[in-house]
Amino acid sequence: MSSRIRAKYNEISQAQTLLINAKQPSPNLTTISLFTGVEVPSEAEVRYNDAMKTPKRIQPLVDDGLVDEVISQLMSGKEATVYIVRCGTEIRCAKVYKEATQRSFKKAAQYQEGRKSRNSRRSRAMEKGSSYGREQQEQAWQNAEVDALYKCAAADIRVPTPFGCFDGVLLMELITDANGDVAPRLNDVMLSAEQAIKDHDTMMSYITRMLCAGIVHGDLSEFNVLLDETGPVIIDLPQAVDASANNNAKAMLARDVNNMTGYYSQFAPELKQTQYAKEMWALYEKAKLTPETKLTGQFAEDTHTADVNSVLEEIQAAFEEEQEKHERIREANEL
Repeated sequence: MSSRIRAKYNEISQAQTLLINAKQPSPNLTTISLFTGVEVPSEAEVRYNDAMKTPKRIQPLVDDGLVDEVISQLMSGKEATVYIVRCGTEIRCAKVYKEATQRSFKKAAQYQEGRKSRNSRRSRAMEKGSSYGREQQEQAWQNAEVDALYKCAAADIRVPTPFGCFDGVLLMELITDANGDVAPRLNDVMLSAEQAIKDHDTMMSYITRMLCAGIVHGDLSEFNVLLDETGPVIIDLPQAVDASANNNAKAMLARDVNNMTGYYSQFAPELKQTQYAKEMWALYEKAKLTPETKLTGQFAEDTHTADVNSVLEEIQAAFEEEQEKHERIREANEL
């Protein structure tokens, strides 16, 4: 726990004790927002005279001693709700995955393609869509993020450190900025042209390493990247796909790369002309892409007769990408 977080947590705890003893209502419910560095919805605020009620899904972790206290709700998205929790002396995140019927993540089947189970009975049940199969599908969706986080960390990609997934609740590192506050999303910061070019280069390196590890994020954008004092940190990977087993991997890689390039080009327009996605995939298909590959952002287009179906697929992918971008912006504004 950083010294700033520790001090703020102690300050809140002392204030809670004083107010409880005095039996007075909280004079200021925004202090926890200062602690987290984000605006916390009223229903998720930690009230000084009445500590936040432990969410039902996290209660088993409290009972087992994995979590000592739920401090606040950090955010709620299309696939999960994230809480700030205390585990002993450490402040961490608890990501509570929503049930399949509550998730608004579109086209999940495209992301699940290529995910294999070593258990043949489980695989058959998942294919048939039985109640047991749906339960196993849920576990596979949740475990996919844990697996991807460990693979990314092993590939030297900045991601939150995972501490395990328990009954649909992922415990992981809380990413903070230089002041000890919750690190902002990339979408919420302004960058100089120099910093944008540097961070874009870092992100292209991360995406390359992910591809070399057999992973494509699949939903990468400025809304799924945090920025701490050392640079970008990639988050939200339950939809990560197997690059070699998923037929949509190429299109998803292109969307991930183009989303990041589009964002950074707001601050460094020269990045708009780069073609990192095509360069990466061409090298990957030829088994020439390595984590150390120095990309140029340039790609020589094939001058042969165009494949009409491929062109139409690219147009459709671009349309869907724009639609999803608008949806992400809308969801971000609702938080």
